[in-house]
This record gives sequence, structure tokens and C-alpha cells, in this order.
Amino acid sequence: MTVDLPPSLITLARSAAADADPIAVFRAAEAASKALLGHRLFTTLFVVPGGAEVERVYSSDPAAYPLTGRKRMGPTPWGEHVLTQGRTWLGNGMDDIRWAFPDHALIESLGCATCINIPVREGGVVVGTLNILDALDAYTAQHVAIAEVIGGFLPGALRRAADLASA
Repeated sequence: MTVDLPPSLITLARSAAADADPIAVFRAAEAASKALLGHRLFTTLFVVPGGAEVERVYSSDPAAYPLTGRKRMGPTPWGEHVLTQGRTWLGNGMDDIRWAFPDHALIESLGCATCINIPVREGGVVVGTLNILDALDAYTAQHVAIAEVIGGFLPGALRRAADLASA
């Protein structure tokens, strides 16, 4: 049996296994997302100890979404869904985006109206999130499944990024 894996996914797997620098892993994940899903915005955030906040450690648009930016997301319905329950969230349309994010106006200004949020888990514990955004109706359940595979390579990099941020 022959299985042809996408080259970007192979590169991500190799980076996650070999690169101590979390940014290298996040860049490989962004490249895989771009190749397999397409996106306008790609970010990764780790869960700050205590679980009420998340901190951005990678952004494809650092001008709009700078590194080390924090969001208080734990005590929100979105936080309950993604951070506490560890469930993926697909928002499609500005009503969904407004429901989930206090920075919805900025998201809309970037031309984004669809969002995939993947809870990145290690041993069942959510350590961070992978966030992929694009135009309205850009993503389907199949895209979500691909994003979940990409997110599966990120726990170690998110832990290392969190350790660097607290150092």
C-alpha cells in the first residue's frame, strides 16, 4: 500500500520531533496550514497557569496580533468549550466571531469571518490553542480534521514557548 502524505505535513512532523525552538515548529505548522487549508491569520497561544488567560506565542500577522498578547478567555462560553472541555470550535460568520471574541472588530478588519480553534492537548490536558482564520465559508468539517492533525504536533512546542515566556 502506498500513502502519499503532503510534504508540508512531513516537514511539520520532522520539525516537531527535532526542533527545540518552538518558533521553528510554529512556522512549520503555519506552512502546513497554508498548504492544506489556506488562511489569512494563524496564531498559537498557550494557556497561562490558572486557566483564565491565553498568551500568544506565534502570529502570522504580528502587526495586528503581536506576540505575548494576552486574552482573558477562560471564563467565557468559548473558553468553557475549547479550554475547559477541550472541544474544537468552528465559527462561521461574524455572529459566531462576535460571540467568541472580544476583538471581533479587529478580526473582521482583517477580512476574517471563519475561525477554527483547536485545543492543543497533551495527556488530555489543554496546554494551548491553534487558531486558523479566513474569509466567510472558508472551512468545512474536513478542514477542521486537517487542523486537528496539525494541532497534534504542537504540545511540546507550546510547553517550551510557555517556559520561555515565564523565564
